[in-house]
Order: sequence, then C-alpha cells, then structure tokens
Amino acid sequence: MNTVDKRALRAALSVYLVIGSAHCKGRPLLEVVAAALRGGVTMVQFREKDSPLSLRETVALGRALRERCRQFGVPFIVNDRVDLALLLDADGVHVGQEDLPPSEARKLLGPGRIVGMSVSTPEELDVALREEPDYLGVGPVYATTSKADAGDPVGTELVAYVRSRTDLPLVGIGGIAPENAAAVIAAGADGVAVVSAIGSASDPEAAARALARAVRGHQAGV
Repeated sequence: MNTVDKRALRAALSVYLVIGSAHCKGRPLLEVVAAALRGGVTMVQFREKDSPLSLRETVALGRALRERCRQFGVPFIVNDRVDLALLLDADGVHVGQEDLPPSEARKLLGPGRIVGMSVSTPEELDVALREEPDYLGVGPVYATTSKADAGDPVGTELVAYVRSRTDLPLVGIGGIAPENAAAVIAAGADGVAVVSAIGSASDPEAAARALARAVRGHQAGV
C-alpha cells in the first residue's frame, strides 16, 4: 500500500529544482543547490545524465546532495534510475514514459517513497493514470533548451487538461521562469519545476527566491 502523504507532496512540488552538474555553468553542483535551497526551493531532483563522472563519483556526489537537502528538510529525488535512488537512500524517483513503470519502481522502492512520472500528451496521461504515480510532471509547458529530447511545447492547456482528469499532485516543467510561473499555477499545477531558470542563473539564490515569490504569490491570490 502506498503511504506517500499527498498534501505534503503538493507543498514540496511548489518550487522543484531539477539539476545536474551540466546545468551549473561550470560551478560546483553542491554550491548551486545550496544557494537554491536558501532561496526557497522545495524539492530537488538529481539528474546526472550523460555525465563524465564514474558511478563511484556519481554516488558520492548524490549522497552529499541528499544530505544538503535533508539539512533543509527538502525531498531529494533521483531522475530515471531506481537503482541509484536506492543506493542514495533518496526520497523517491522520477521516471519518463520509457523508464521503469511507476508500479514496478514502487515495488523496489517501497510504499513510503515518492514516484513521479512525466506526461507530455493525453495518451501518455492515460498510461500514467493506469500506473498510479504519486505525482505527474507535465511539459514542456514552454520552449526549453535544458532537455534535448523535450519535444514541442504543450502550453498551459495540457496542464489544465491533466488537472481536469486527475487530482494527483501536479507540477509543470519546461521553460518556466518567474514571469510565466503564475500562469502554470493558474492552469492547475501545484508547483513548477525548473532547470536553467535556477541552475544557469548568475545568482541561483535570488533566482530561486524570485520563482518562489511568483508561485506562492499566485497560490495566495496575491
């Protein structure tokens, strides 16, 4: 039986940082994430894909990142790889449509860890709903260069459509910045996930703070 607290998960999705070493403009990953956490990031996903790091180095980096997240009381999620999530004692995993299905990931991770899934079309939503993930990532909402295979933008219309089909916690991703974050929340998302808006910012702490202000301002009706 799944025991993830969905109310707490909705709050954690508010400002969701997806990041790896390649997204930090040559700066140390831990340094960028620490600044982002100070700025108000509420969840961190470790996406160390196509990395020159060895598995040993990746595990060491991931564990250091996990500890930093725990210092701030922020969930630490691993992109795609359930095996790495287990090695890192992560709070969960986020999978794509071609990865291990959420139902299988949960068998390995146990009932208390978070399993998220990406959705970019109505058909993918049908698949996801059968798999019963804990939350959905919808996108790319806007055009993005942070993920080479992200596909064409789906707009806030798909966010609204997904919200009309499910009450699962929902986060929008792709090309989101403080200037357009409110529209994603207005469409029905519980939060926004970003890569370059924080990872590539000259001041990650200030960038995270601006994004958090935009999201929470709309949530509060400001």
